[in-house]
Amino acid sequence: MKIAVLGSGVIGVTTAWYLAEAGHEVVVLDRQAGPALETSFANAGEVSPGYSAPWAAPGIPMKAIRWLMMRHAPLILRPQIDGAMLRWLLAMLRNCTSARYHVNKARMVRLAEYSKDCLVALRETTGIAYDEGTGGTLQLFRTQKQLDGMAKDIAVLRASGVPFEVLDRDGCVAVEPGLGAARDKVVGGLRLPGDETGDCFKFTAALARMAEARGVTFRYGTRIQALRPDIGVETDQGLVTADAYVVALGSFSPQMLRPLGLTLPVYPVKGYSITVPVADAAHAPLSTLMDESYKIAITRLGDRIRVGGMAEISGYNNALPERRRETLLHSLTDLFPGGGAIDALTYWSGLRPMTPDGTPVVGPTRYPNLFLNTGHGTLGWTMACGSARVIADLIGGRPPDIETADLSLARYGRS
Repeated sequence: MKIAVLGSGVIGVTTAWYLAEAGHEVVVLDRQAGPALETSFANAGEVSPGYSAPWAAPGIPMKAIRWLMMRHAPLILRPQIDGAMLRWLLAMLRNCTSARYHVNKARMVRLAEYSKDCLVALRETTGIAYDEGTGGTLQLFRTQKQLDGMAKDIAVLRASGVPFEVLDRDGCVAVEPGLGAARDKVVGGLRLPGDETGDCFKFTAALARMAEARGVTFRYGTRIQALRPDIGVETDQGLVTADAYVVALGSFSPQMLRPLGLTLPVYPVKGYSITVPVADAAHAPLSTLMDESYKIAITRLGDRIRVGGMAEISGYNNALPERRRETLLHSLTDLFPGGGAIDALTYWSGLRPMTPDGTPVVGPTRYPNLFLNTGHGTLGWTMACGSARVIADLIGGRPPDIETADLSLARYGRS
């Protein structure tokens, strides 16, 4: 079959790879000049199945109110006259119950664990390099209340068979010696030894080159104007036809689907990152650490440190306010003072495509030749390979290796 993939971020490129591996003819369309130049460019660098959890959780509405008052707030809300924003926020609030959190987290962990297995297999068969690391994730708690509140996550991890370790202050410093100067600010942590790290941009660019060598056609600099599954994709460079289409346009997927009568509950949640060279390895992270107080990830990527996080609900904008940069710097310098060369930092923002229940939308639609692979939020890098493999299996008529019925758009009653 000939398949057209819309989007060349990590989701689109991995989708193209697995489709080509299955023997399909694949063309990828993207407006950018190359792969992974938007949301996939400078994310936090985590491949964290164990940390896969929906933002919609019990207690989040009250926490959100407190967060909005913090100087270094993990959540920034800029209300607008925007019906899509309001509907998304209300849907997210409806998912802030214990029952829905358990269901949503379980299926996110299922897809994320499968995806990591696919990533490991891909790495072993291709030798792809992307500043990868296998040192796990340390979820760091600064307060006893945070440490006591991890019981619900541990229950899901245990039920899903995900390995974990509960650490005290000394245990945290033992796995991340660079925390030594900040040990008094640490109460404990939850370590997920099976998690990995890596540069998403490097991975996606390398995989795109390998896919191209395998026969995949990448049409960069191509603006997609409309999608009509019965006719083709209308672009500024003419009509592109195929037997099937995969929408992997991240936060811009809803606009592409709306004319088809498909309502996709995906909304952009802006994230920020800084990248700094390692100045002193003894005071830098070894792997990845999640600063639970600020919801910021600090990740070692070779000779660099990537600091990423925050959730800004402000529509489609990529402004870079100084205050957000200060929050990222605060988390890094507070926990790893002297570890990074902050005078040489680069600053970035990206629009994460979030669903209100946290789970991406992966699967078919009511159009027989139209498939969706979008809405991964902060976990696109974590879930990319597994989501792509699922789509390739569904298009090829093969049963996926995991349960996928609850991943499609049908779970919203809008199939």
